[in-house]
Amino acid sequence: MDQALHLPGATAGALAQRYGQRPPLFGARGWAAMLAFVLTVTILVPVLFVAVPESSPFHLSAYFVTLVGKIMCYCVVALAMNLIWGYTGILSLGHGVFFALGGYAFGMYLMRMIGKEGQYQSELPDFMVFLDWKAYPWYWSFTDQFWYACLLVVVAPGLLAFVFGFFAFRSRIKGVYFSIITQALTFAFMLLFFRNDTGFGGNNGFTDFKRILGYRISEPSTRATLFALTGIYLAGVLILTRVIVRSKVGRILTAIRDSESRLMFSGYNPLWYKLFIWTLSAVLCGIAGALYVPQVGIINPSEMSAANSIEIAIWVAVGGRGTLLGPLLGAGLVNGAKSFFTQSFPEYWLFFLGLLFILVTLFLPKGVIGIPQMLRRKKP
Repeated sequence: MDQALHLPGATAGALAQRYGQRPPLFGARGWAAMLAFVLTVTILVPVLFVAVPESSPFHLSAYFVTLVGKIMCYCVVALAMNLIWGYTGILSLGHGVFFALGGYAFGMYLMRMIGKEGQYQSELPDFMVFLDWKAYPWYWSFTDQFWYACLLVVVAPGLLAFVFGFFAFRSRIKGVYFSIITQALTFAFMLLFFRNDTGFGGNNGFTDFKRILGYRISEPSTRATLFALTGIYLAGVLILTRVIVRSKVGRILTAIRDSESRLMFSGYNPLWYKLFIWTLSAVLCGIAGALYVPQVGIINPSEMSAANSIEIAIWVAVGGRGTLLGPLLGAGLVNGAKSFFTQSFPEYWLFFLGLLFILVTLFLPKGVIGIPQMLRRKKP
């Protein structure tokens, strides 16, 4: 036994599994990478953005900070999608609605913080004054309170996901049928929020935010804080994903993906496991949406479009579903390419996205993250 513990090339995780011990959550390199990432988003980037003068070559622009902050929000959404699709085998084409609901919930608070600084100098948002609203609708109650807005960010997407998921999973709707009704769900909400009489700004949505907790959003220090919070949240979701996947619940979710009927024959009821991960995934998306809105400065119904939800699935497929880092890689690559194409060749972006998805499906079934493994197999 003592000799086995010192075998060359034996990893700590493999040895721990061999002798019945629980392997570490991450290896030494994994924790080092996590620490480096947290220090980068909380110290290095804010210092280069706020403290370094714009004339310096080391200064980071507001555009760069906003773009990376936005991509980190998308990375969280990709991780949430990976939990339900990559590990549980349930393809959702409606996760855009959960992301947008979180954004709208927090956007209501940001709109209340504008006060009389709007164009019409009214306590009501400009779009309500323009549409001749005389008072806030009942569902805007308490949205001027930060704590209530944070609660609404969690409850709104979580409650929708729980109710929808309960009836869908209890009816044993699965496969392409589940994907279609999730797409119908997000499309219905998009049409609802496009209406001017719903109190959500119609097709313009919410924009022109001024303050958050009394601090001006346009200030570099505020933007750096939002960036750091987004990075910390991304790291937290990554750790949470790892914990869930390695737990008993994670093994049951994988069993649901591989053979749900065999799991039921073993005495497990998959309903509550699917409902748990589905609701958790929606809540994670909602919080990401709340962090997205003050950094980007707008939220409108187009975030609920069916195309956006399909794009979320493409992020995970490109990166590699059922892996920990694949969704992060996919979200970063696709959104980086999107930023480039929409500025340089906007008319070709959708063609590129479709081609990318086809190529990955045909030649990279394990995503970009599976390329090294594929190359190793081809070596003689």
